[in-house]
Amino acid sequence: MAWWNVHRDFRSSIIRDINPDLASERKSPSFDVESLTNILDGGVENTLVRRRVEAVIHSDPVFSRENQYFMTPNERYEKGIQKAIYLKKKMVQLGWTEDGPEKQCLLRVLAGDIGFNVHSVFINCILHLGTDAQIAKWIPLAQNYNIIGTYAQTELGHGTYLRGLETMATFDTSTQEFVINTPRISAMKWWPGDLGRSATHALVLAQLYIKETNYGMHPFLVQIRSLHDHCPLPGITVGDIGPKMGFEHIDNGYLILRNIRIPLQNMLSRYSQVLPDGRYVKQGSEKINYFSMILVRVAMIANVVAASLTKACVIAIRYSVVRRQSEFKPGDAEAKILDYQTQQGKLLPQLATTYAFHFLGPYLLDFYGQVHQEIKTGNFQSLPELHALAAGLKALTTEYSSAGVEVCRRACGGHGYSLLSGLPSLYSYVLAGCTYEGENTVLYLQTARYLVKCLAQAQSGQSLPQSVAYLSSALSRTCQAWDKLDFLKTEIYLDVFKHRACRLIHSAAAKLQSLVQSGAEQYEAWNSTSMELLEASMAHCQYFVVKVFVDTVEKLNNDATIQRSLYHVCHLLALHWIRTNAGSFLHDGYISGNQMDMVTASYLDLLMLLRKEAVILVDAFDYTDEELNSALGSYDGQVYQRLFEWAKKAPANHQVNTAYENYMKPLFNSAVSKL
Repeated sequence: MAWWNVHRDFRSSIIRDINPDLASERKSPSFDVESLTNILDGGVENTLVRRRVEAVIHSDPVFSRENQYFMTPNERYEKGIQKAIYLKKKMVQLGWTEDGPEKQCLLRVLAGDIGFNVHSVFINCILHLGTDAQIAKWIPLAQNYNIIGTYAQTELGHGTYLRGLETMATFDTSTQEFVINTPRISAMKWWPGDLGRSATHALVLAQLYIKETNYGMHPFLVQIRSLHDHCPLPGITVGDIGPKMGFEHIDNGYLILRNIRIPLQNMLSRYSQVLPDGRYVKQGSEKINYFSMILVRVAMIANVVAASLTKACVIAIRYSVVRRQSEFKPGDAEAKILDYQTQQGKLLPQLATTYAFHFLGPYLLDFYGQVHQEIKTGNFQSLPELHALAAGLKALTTEYSSAGVEVCRRACGGHGYSLLSGLPSLYSYVLAGCTYEGENTVLYLQTARYLVKCLAQAQSGQSLPQSVAYLSSALSRTCQAWDKLDFLKTEIYLDVFKHRACRLIHSAAAKLQSLVQSGAEQYEAWNSTSMELLEASMAHCQYFVVKVFVDTVEKLNNDATIQRSLYHVCHLLALHWIRTNAGSFLHDGYISGNQMDMVTASYLDLLMLLRKEAVILVDAFDYTDEELNSALGSYDGQVYQRLFEWAKKAPANHQVNTAYENYMKPLFNSAVSKL
């Protein structure tokens, strides 16, 4: 309890400095904020561990983010590398292990602002796809930073379509080596993080060729730089791809390989093996080589995507009770902008989305762990379901989170345009997630392909996995809501989402089948149905998110006050998504126009209810000022003072203005005699 007391004392010590407009929002909360924080952390002990880690990191000047917004990309990169190496030493000193609870907390505290991000993907791939001997050889080296690895999958001409990758690994039986080549410019690896300036090794995804037969994509361990002087090895062309929209501290790179020979033992071979005589042996599903990528998608949702939107909501909602604008009532003082219904309509649905995605993360991580254990026993049955969930939900969460962060930024007016608000950096950070680890449209369609297969199984009487079991149920004809309060019943709106998803999946599958039966090739029918399939996939993902949210809140029956508030948050998310997708819900008459009016009425009631709790709902996430790194979102709400203090630190305010000396001075001097 000592660390909690330190945290509480810290909060108490700054109470006198809190902006009165923000302090008033925290008076007489309707639930115990600390209890909700414990729920969000997954338990009291997790909260204590997290705060202990925060205290260690924030007290160490090496991890300071002060003046970060004024750094050049090269300074950001070098600082990130320094932090990564220093953190490794500090973890050893403190006894924090790679699989310990502190490591998970570090992902949140350091907010990705650290070097060697893709190195962890390199490690996970070896752990999941390597043999025991490969793990024993490579993992200690990687974990100690004796080598730095990258995950070289994406090519200049190919991204999400992994079967189209052009890099070749040809097995030479005479030397027991793979010969890896970049056959053309479009095949060069492009975008891998840590590749541009850091990596010594790359896990190269390449097409495996044995005696001119292509066995598909496989992972190969390739050394690309010398461990003596860090220079590229013979046959290797490697470098940084240049400026990007964000991720200034990440050295995304390119890689060309010309006749690079690696030993037979350097192909990760837990599930696919090449024997010395050239025979190929496969165990389980061909999708197993994508398993590490699935983990990256699941981890993105849990640790990156949800966190970005959460921080944006904390910043924008706190700012919205400090910023005053115009007279709400003639003659009164200017109103808090969160008192305006339009501001509530912008921010509170984003807050609801944040809570939904936050609870989605642990669910997916648990399911991933379950599937991983099954695979270890040779059972690959759940892998397609996990792949479909990870693909569709990665697409949905990154799409909604990036749009949500931008809503939060705009809701902060002009100050949201400043980097010092923290919002532009959050936006560029989460926006990249819409394309890396799979472009979202392609991922939605991968999920759609799985849904079509499952529907066919349901129609033939087969049982379905849990996430798609609703496809076996009969479609109801009309929504059973009779007044606006009915739309605050979870069973009512879950049926609404279920009905829409079922209808859209049935409709898309029927069109697909009809086109094929009329003579179209399967690929032609798929392309002609792709818009309907995309909409069906999105509807399925929305239903799944809402259902996980409902199931999570239903289990919180130990605290009625928290459960009641989170039900309001859950209701708001569901009704917001119904309103913003009204056309597809109204399409077949399941919901009437009158019922849609009920949805709107209940939605507006919820905005008023949650307006009163908005600040404590974001406070419950317990982000420190250091983690937010925002002049607008600090706990004390002293927005204007902090903006001014930070702005004064800008290097431009302490340097000679060479533009004046070189260009403006002659013009101004010529005007002196005329004034």
